[in-house]
Amino acid sequence: MDVLALSRLQFAVTAMFHFLFVPLTLGLGWLTAWFETRYVRTGDAQYLSMTRFWGKLFLINFALGVVTGLTMEFQFGMNWAEYSKYVGDIFGAPLAIEATVAFFLESTFIGVWVFGWDRMSKRAHAGAMWIVAFATNMSALWILLANGWMQRPVGYVLRNGRAEMVDFMALLTNPYGWLEFFHTVFAGWVIAGFFVMGVSAWHLLRKNQEELFKKSFGTGAVFALASALLLAVVGDLSGVNAARNQPAKFAAMESVWETQRAAPYTLLSLPRLNGEGNYFEALKVPYALSLMAFRDPQAEVKGLNDFLPADRPPVLPVFLSFKAMVALGGLFILLSAAGVWLWRKDLLQRYPLFLKLMVLAIPLPYIAIQLGWIVTEIGRQPWVVYGLMRTAEGVSKSVTPAQVWLSLGGFTLFYTALGVVDVWLLAKYARKGMEA
Repeated sequence: MDVLALSRLQFAVTAMFHFLFVPLTLGLGWLTAWFETRYVRTGDAQYLSMTRFWGKLFLINFALGVVTGLTMEFQFGMNWAEYSKYVGDIFGAPLAIEATVAFFLESTFIGVWVFGWDRMSKRAHAGAMWIVAFATNMSALWILLANGWMQRPVGYVLRNGRAEMVDFMALLTNPYGWLEFFHTVFAGWVIAGFFVMGVSAWHLLRKNQEELFKKSFGTGAVFALASALLLAVVGDLSGVNAARNQPAKFAAMESVWETQRAAPYTLLSLPRLNGEGNYFEALKVPYALSLMAFRDPQAEVKGLNDFLPADRPPVLPVFLSFKAMVALGGLFILLSAAGVWLWRKDLLQRYPLFLKLMVLAIPLPYIAIQLGWIVTEIGRQPWVVYGLMRTAEGVSKSVTPAQVWLSLGGFTLFYTALGVVDVWLLAKYARKGMEA
């Protein structure tokens, strides 16, 4: 493997490992803040127990996620120096704001929350967790606005072989970045909801602290259902956005090869392994793809044959990842809706099979969010900055394959160890149950 392939593999490994930690914190912070607010308002000690329990799991995941995030940014200088020189004037601003505002805000107030028990008023302590939850999500905003610029460059000029920012507000209001933000954040909230439901279901199956974990399950189910429905709406808007701004990605997502007006939606198809055409196509719904992509049943949908082979993304992984992600999204709505209904009817413990299913479902949102990033990033190829800079042009010129192999091996071992520690700690403290 050459430096380009190895560098892409290394960034994919580190990014996907990092994103095993981040999504849970996006939603679990809000849920912890909600439980503590309920305790402050009602004085019910059950909510205090829930706050301490879920807050501890939040802290474990947050601490390990910080470590994985710090190492990612070093790769811009290590393996992607040409890219960093090209976009540094633009990329630096949102990443600096993320580090100096959002990250330090959440880090400061998480310390206040951890060490502030019995040292400050209940309201102020709960407020600290609300700030942590807000800052955690704002941290994601600045990173995703930067990524949104890579997907749809705005507010720049090309000067001296570099992209230079001339309109910060254009970057700040880039629709691509905001859609990525809401898509990612809502997906993280689904993960948190399913995590709370799954852990609660595990305890309910064992009849541990049933009243506490029924309340936790219900809160997680409502949160997951609302988030999954919002995610479906934003996912639909993201598809429209891709069709208009990255037509090759959209064509790969649906494996559309021929440009056509009034394009039908094909329910069953499979791209060829050689990247040219489909093995089969069946069950076509007239006009549906044009309607989904452009809100116009007569709109033209560009096919992959309109793009040079060098300008097409790898079709099979994008297509399969997209279809699996959408299917899982539908499953999340069904499972969380069933959870809400059973909880409200107080029937959870009469359906142990459903509780077992919810325990097994904990990894599914993690899989779905990884599939979403495969669609987003592989679907953008061969561009590292869409339409401006190819991925092959962004790799560092001074590194050797041996150096990348060494760092790839080190990162993989390090992140695998962190992943094992994270899962072990979460499982250990989740099994303990809540303090009385």
